[in-house]
Amino acid sequence: MGGILSLARLSFVPLLLALIAPAAADEPAPVWAYPIAPKEYVPPRDDGTMRHVPDSAKGYTLTEIRDLFFALDWFPDGHAPMPAVVAQGHRPDFRPCGVCHRPEGIGGPENASLAGLPAAYLRRQIDDYRRGARTTGVKERGHVFRMIAAMKELNDEEIDQIVAYYSAMTLLPRVKVVETTDVPTSYIPNWYYTSRRDGTTEPLGERIVEMPDDEENFINRDFRVTFTAYVPPGSVRRGEDLVAGKEAERIPACAGCHGEKLKGTDSIPPLAGRSPSLIVRQLYEFKHRLRNGTMAEPMQENAGKMTIADMTAIAAYLASLPPS
Repeated sequence: MGGILSLARLSFVPLLLALIAPAAADEPAPVWAYPIAPKEYVPPRDDGTMRHVPDSAKGYTLTEIRDLFFALDWFPDGHAPMPAVVAQGHRPDFRPCGVCHRPEGIGGPENASLAGLPAAYLRRQIDDYRRGARTTGVKERGHVFRMIAAMKELNDEEIDQIVAYYSAMTLLPRVKVVETTDVPTSYIPNWYYTSRRDGTTEPLGERIVEMPDDEENFINRDFRVTFTAYVPPGSVRRGEDLVAGKEAERIPACAGCHGEKLKGTDSIPPLAGRSPSLIVRQLYEFKHRLRNGTMAEPMQENAGKMTIADMTAIAAYLASLPPS
């Protein structure tokens, strides 16, 4: 600690920051893509009422819904039996995969959808987290650091189970992309955006704002909840051109690696129909070498010349495509 303070006194802070986080100084992270739960957030008290979602015979209390070591399974007949590591995890450091990513692998804008990712890719990402080769553009986002710690808790059998379970799934359509200059006035209650529902609007600017269409059942972790992604006017067409390689001197065509119709290959992930918030975060982190895992180098190079506006347009276009 004293050594670092001495460096600061000697005005070597810029050098130190460059060594620790070379991304931050020249291009701040697009914070709108990294919503952070407010510290003052106080969740409603559980009154013991059983909550339900349409078409499910299950019922859970608010306490059960908030239990981060219990993967809610509203529709157990709709997927293969969950391995224990997906359903229950193990305390104190490994929350079950199904809590955040859902038993159906659908995830949310705050994390990632795992359904249909290639087995080889899933295995690489688990290894990257275990080695600390993946981090985040906004250090207040605790998700990534929990993932790094949690992945170190896994044994080989559990890794095999996770990979086999989620790679066998199909990602369902869930994102509607809307180009607009103004959006319903939003706020961040807990790691995601939602509308204030007061009839007011706010300028979108150059952001993407992705909100659940049914917040109550999103909180209930119903995988069927869809999202509206508000994107800047013209961004879908602009993104289509970039993805197709029309500015190949800066950004090569994505299909060269990610396959026909961007549906992925046996080792490269599909991009079509994925959360645009996630896509922007990943492009930014590749560009600034916050993702340094196996096979990251091509994406570091491809994202290296992208602007935030490019990333936004690409993400808007990709989200507009059917995932399967």
